Amino acid sequence: MPTLSLHSPLGDLTIAEDGCGIVALEWGWGRDQESSPLLNRAKQALEDYFDGKPLPADLPLRPAGTPYRQRVWQALREIPAGETRTYQDIARLAGGSPRSVGGANAANPIPIFIPCHRVVATNGPGGYSGGDGLVTKQHLLALEREARSGLFAEGDSRSRLPRKGASTSNDRTQERIK
Repeated sequence: MPTLSLHSPLGDLTIAEDGCGIVALEWGWGRDQESSPLLNRAKQALEDYFDGKPLPADLPLRPAGTPYRQRVWQALREIPAGETRTYQDIARLAGGSPRSVGGANAANPIPIFIPCHRVVATNGPGGYSGGDGLVTKQHLLALEREARSGLFAEGDSRSRLPRKGASTSNDRTQERIK
């Protein structure tokens, strides 16, 4: 399965495809790198996303999962960037319970593209299994809120969200990542 990695503000990410669609996004740098038009497009989409631009709705995603998980993941893709829904909201749309929605989110093989970070508990942020857990979830939500509110100036986005592990003296940026 071809994979392509990129550096991001959340750390290294690796995208995988099966020839027909994106099948996985994982944290970490993949051992084998193989470029393809689809992987290049997905990589560019992520770079644009971290620059404050929306993810393309037409990127072919092919997550492997049960019919129930497919319904949950489709409901997640309908949540607008910068907004959240509760596990209960998604359960009403896809069926099941908030707990089963949480299980589907935890099994999501293509986070960010299938935005499980946009699902929160009724009494708090809920969980997140990608990257550094809740810190990553909060980072993604803050990025989307900033992009949606127009805080990104043209050509001025990567400076706002430093690469993971990069040092900076910008207290505002550091506070947002915490």
